[in-house]
Formats: sequence, structure tokens, C-alpha cells
Amino acid sequence: MPPRGNNHRRRATLRRRLLALAVVSGLVAAGVVGGMALADPDAFSGGDRVASVPHSPPRSGSSLTAIARTPTNVYSHTMAGMLTPVAMRAPYLVYAPDSEGNGVDVIDPRSQRVLRYIQTGAVVQHVVPAWDLHRLYATNDEGNSLTPIDPNTGQRAGPNIPVTDPYNMYFTPDGRHAIVVEERLHTLAFRDPHTFALQRALDVHCAGVDHMDFSADGSFAVASCEFSGQMVQINLRTEAVTGYLNVGGSPQDVKLSPDGNTFYVANRFLPSANSSGLQMIDAKTFRLVGFMPTADDAHGLYVSRDTRRLYATVRAGGEIVVIDFATRRVVAVWHVAGTPDMGNLSPDGGTLWLSSRYTSSVLAISTRTGKVMASVPAGIAPHGVCVWPQPGRYSTGHTGVMR
Repeated sequence: MPPRGNNHRRRATLRRRLLALAVVSGLVAAGVVGGMALADPDAFSGGDRVASVPHSPPRSGSSLTAIARTPTNVYSHTMAGMLTPVAMRAPYLVYAPDSEGNGVDVIDPRSQRVLRYIQTGAVVQHVVPAWDLHRLYATNDEGNSLTPIDPNTGQRAGPNIPVTDPYNMYFTPDGRHAIVVEERLHTLAFRDPHTFALQRALDVHCAGVDHMDFSADGSFAVASCEFSGQMVQINLRTEAVTGYLNVGGSPQDVKLSPDGNTFYVANRFLPSANSSGLQMIDAKTFRLVGFMPTADDAHGLYVSRDTRRLYATVRAGGEIVVIDFATRRVVAVWHVAGTPDMGNLSPDGGTLWLSSRYTSSVLAISTRTGKVMASVPAGIAPHGVCVWPQPGRYSTGHTGVMR
């Protein structure tokens, strides 16, 4: 396999890990604890078999009005077995980008081994499914490029595509635009979803923009700015910023509730609450309406396959917190040996695959028991892990957020 990093990156990784340990130690010493109601983790279902039913996607460029007429459950098309004909052609694989290297490990989830290493560009952060599900793209942050991957073969699909500072990438729900998240440049770049030609560069005037999600009707997006403690709202019809919300701390992943009423935001640490946790933002008023404390370093958010629960990764705390959408209560906390970061569910929802960023591995966690079933060595610092295929009509990006 090609080399996965140089000495400079390894030293940087070591410094980052030591800093993370120091932060965690300080938070523990300060008594940062989140009280939580627990439930029997065996109550959570996750079958081993998926009955795949062909599920037709909308056409690219379909109207926002048509999207608004879908059921109130925005994830109603993402349940087990609801694979499109395009997605059904792809073998079940896990793609682990190395954020301290220049490539993606392709993991066979059945044998729990790395099948191959795809050379990409420098500092690859996420593997992102295209809106139409025909391609996966590795976002090479410092390489200023996207690496196309054919999901039907699990192999590289062509030369790198020049794109400035692609820390992350999303697709508007109507399929009209790719949104390349230029974190370093404080910019959301609206691009053609096929050629990636630049259409509009939107300066968001907040530091560290990196994660986002979309309203139920697809008319606006909400993005987190982790270095300035802000959320920014973007009107997708006018491609303009419509407001900012100061949430404090370091907001990370964003996920809309199934009923479309609430955006959940994972916040690494809120000094005002002396805790990490999940903040809740009213989707209509763009105001904070709640907070749920967790252990240290809340990070990634994933909707269960039955759309009833939210899995929140707590990276430094080494936990997965399970939240019931209906009651907004924590119903389980799964303790894992590692630093769970970004990933996604298996097609049937029985396994939650997550990068363990600071232990150089990818974790397979049972959503029935909460136990770690496998830890697969992968790169130096695996980050935005993509599990493919995924149920759903189309992808809104990141590691495979589907609708």
C-alpha cells in the first residue's frame, strides 16, 4: 500500500492527541458530568437482513414545492430496504478517509478487513455520496480537490477534480447545487453538482463553518461555525445569509428532527453550561429551545433506521448517546473503547460504523446491544466515514445524509 502520511503529520497527530487528552483531563477534573436517564439497550432493534425494494429517486432540479409535499417525516424514505435501483447495484462497503493522510481505506464489513487503499489528495476529510447516488467523492481539504469513487466497484473513478478547500460537501435537496464547505476560507461554494463548476461563493462571515442540514421543505439550510460559536441560516432560493444565532462553545454536526421542527446541534463544550451536549434550535424561529448535556466532546449525529431515535457520538467521552425524538430524552448511553467521531448506519440499521479518530481505527457498534463488534485499523486519523449503500431517494451529502 502507498504511504499514509509523513513524519510531520504523525507529529501533528501526536500533538493533537496529547492536547485532546489534556482537555479531557481538565474537564473531568472540573466535574463535567451529564445526568442521563438510561434504558435497556436490548430494546433497540437492528436486523441482520435487509429486504431491498426498488425506490425511485426524484429528478434533479425537482421543485421545492414538490419536496414540501412529502410526508412530515423527512426520513420516511430512509428505512431498511428502501434502496433505489442505483443504490442496489453497489456492494456494501465502508469508506474510511484518513484526515492525516492522502487516501481512503475501503473496508469489507463482513470480513472486517481493509480491501484496498484509494490514493486521493492531501488531508482527505470525508467521503460524500452524490445527490443522484452515482458517485462518492473524497474531499481532499489541503489537496484542493475531490476524488471520484465508483460505488459499484469500490474503486477510484477518474482523476481528481479541482475544488478549493473542500473540508466537507453537501447537496441541496432539489439537486440543483453541490455546496462545498470551504472551512478555512469561511465560504460556502455553490457548484454544479456534476461538473463542480463554481456558481456562487457565499462568504458566511463566521469562523470554522463545517456542518449543515436542510429544512424540511428544502428552502433553507442551517450550518455550524465551530470556531466562533455560531449557527448561520442560508436562504437557498436567494443563496444569501438570512441570520446568525450565537450558541456558544464549538458547534459541530447538525441534524433535523423527523418532524422537521427542530435542528439538533452537537456542541463540543459550552462554558456557560460547563458541559458538552446537544442544543435544540426551533426550525421556524431559529431560536434555541433546549439543551441536553452529555459527556465530553459531542460530535456526530445519526438518525436510526426506524427514524425514532438519534445517535450522538461523544468523542473524547467515548460514548454513544441514544435520544428518543418523541420525548427528547436520553434512553441509553453506550460506552465504547475509542474516540467515536463520524460515520453512518449499515443499510439495515443494525450496525453503526464510526471512525475512532484518535485510535486509528473504525468501530462497528451494534444498535441492538450498544456493544463494539469490531475495531478495524484504518489510517492515522480516520474521519468522515461513509457507509454505502444507504436507503433513501437522494443524498444531501456529508457522510450519507439521505431523504
